[in-house]
Amino acid sequence: MVLEKIEGPNDIKKLEESELPILAEEIREFLIQRIAEHGGHLASNLGVVELTMAMHLYFQLPEDKIIWDVGHQSYTHKLLTGRKEGFECLRKFRGMSGFPKRKESSCDSFDTGHSSTSISAGLGYAEAREIVGDSYQVVSVIGDGALTGGMAYEALNNASRLKTNFIIVLNDNKMSISENVGGLSSHLGNLRTADAYQGLKTGVTNSLNKIPVYGERMVEQIRRTKSGIKQLLIPGMLFENMGITYLGPIDGHDIGAMVRGFREASKVNGAVLLHVLTQKGKGYLPAERHPARFHGAEPFKIETGLPQHRRTAANYTDIFSTVMRKLGEREEKVVAITAAMKDGTGLKRFGNMFPERFFDVGIAEEHAVTFAAGLAAAGLKPIVAVYSSFLQRAYDQMLHDVCIQDLPVVFAIDRAGLVGSDGETHQGIFDLSYLAPIPNMNIMAPKNKWELSDMIKFAVNFEHPVAIRYPRGEAYTGLKEYRNEIVFGKSEVIYQEDQIALLAVGNMVKIAEEVREQLKSHGYHCTLVNVRFVKPLDQEMLESLIGSHQLLVTMEENVLSGGFGEHVDCCLNEKRRELGCFAPEILNIAIPDVYVEHGNVDLLRRELRIDSASVTERILEQIEIEEEKRKGMA
Repeated sequence: MVLEKIEGPNDIKKLEESELPILAEEIREFLIQRIAEHGGHLASNLGVVELTMAMHLYFQLPEDKIIWDVGHQSYTHKLLTGRKEGFECLRKFRGMSGFPKRKESSCDSFDTGHSSTSISAGLGYAEAREIVGDSYQVVSVIGDGALTGGMAYEALNNASRLKTNFIIVLNDNKMSISENVGGLSSHLGNLRTADAYQGLKTGVTNSLNKIPVYGERMVEQIRRTKSGIKQLLIPGMLFENMGITYLGPIDGHDIGAMVRGFREASKVNGAVLLHVLTQKGKGYLPAERHPARFHGAEPFKIETGLPQHRRTAANYTDIFSTVMRKLGEREEKVVAITAAMKDGTGLKRFGNMFPERFFDVGIAEEHAVTFAAGLAAAGLKPIVAVYSSFLQRAYDQMLHDVCIQDLPVVFAIDRAGLVGSDGETHQGIFDLSYLAPIPNMNIMAPKNKWELSDMIKFAVNFEHPVAIRYPRGEAYTGLKEYRNEIVFGKSEVIYQEDQIALLAVGNMVKIAEEVREQLKSHGYHCTLVNVRFVKPLDQEMLESLIGSHQLLVTMEENVLSGGFGEHVDCCLNEKRRELGCFAPEILNIAIPDVYVEHGNVDLLRRELRIDSASVTERILEQIEIEEEKRKGMA
């Protein structure tokens, strides 16, 4: 096997040219087998095999810097840098990440996970290189989808000022930017980067600029005339007009052509964009036909592409999807917005049934939120469906454009809490902390699938901003009999007892049920409260618990800092001062203020000590501490 010859960075350079197509085939076979077994990002990785090989053939790692946008397409890069064995534990706890990680390899130049960031990071490297006096090359890889993110254009605008080489690879797997493929474009690309042409252009410009009064005008006139001709012939004028040299398009599955493209791009004194055309899912027919399904794939059967384990129970996204479809039929003013996540957020059915009221704005969360604000200001009922980890990209827009105006925008926040295998960049464990400080923002979390449905319906008829956060995975079907009407700002007391009160947010209600049963076996009485509203805080409920309980336990799948538990602490401290009475001790169960790595969610909960067994243990430990204190005071 040719792949066996790759043991570390730059080993690909030792191969014979005839071995390269074999290596590409072996890489695809390896990725299909491993991802079929463990799950992971398949279609995007199959599409960039030859592109990655060409970069590793031309550039020298780790000296040169390759920066991947998002990074879920970096599996071939990991193979070519000697991490083949790591695929046995890909995306598992303490195993190899599915994204670039600097702590994992010196060949990973920048940690990524969210979109539209690679040009900014690469530009930072390029400028630092000049300041320090280094000579390495910098390559940022970005997909055509990621170019829908405004941050990419902010970076391109600044990259145009560069006077030294910086290569941007546009991995275009949908031909969404240009269809002008052919010999003319390739010829012009080679001509414009030839040494003679670059030297002539610089020499003529410098000479004309020296002519008093008229020189600058002549240069500007030539530039305008040249640009007009280019506009007819060259497919990359969008970039040329921004001051970025454009090369391509190039067949992204032709290794030789891409190596030649990198050679030409390296001659440019400034930022240069190399346009590469690839096919997502290439080499595996099910992924070619259904690239979205194989974006983030669960383990599957190679022969058919079907999942190894059929999902029978509905997840929270399914529930949201059904509710949205029904709302669309009943409420003509309901509109739905997603940032390139129509399938992932469950809006596909809504979009198919009500296309005139469905908006996929691309990877542009900031625009999505302000666009929703405009829709709301005009009298519609916008629902923004977004993953928790991506909503944080639109923080200013929520604060400035939605909440200052107190506009009735509904944020359906999917993947809230721990999400598992994608790791630090995708865990939705900060939303309670970043949403709660915003005035006019209201925050809800459902305990089960019925309550999610009820909350969406409540939110649509609510005349203020509201965020509903719900987790990834199977929707809880317990506590069906507890379907009390949702009253603004009010919690739901499920079991009323004394001694210990469990105040659980969203999916932690299920864990709180288990904790309650375990504590009962130790002889304790427990009240169980479904918080429902994280903001506004149900102060009346808290006051009702003060005199009858010795310990309040807050439970949330969010970081401790700024979370629900800290707000309860603050409220009870105020009550102590106001009432001058006994207040129970508080134990906050939350995720420590850390970035949580990838791994199975149940395992991560155990490691973080927020699973039912650990929570019970922590409560018993706290009771023991309080008893020791009382003995000491006596």
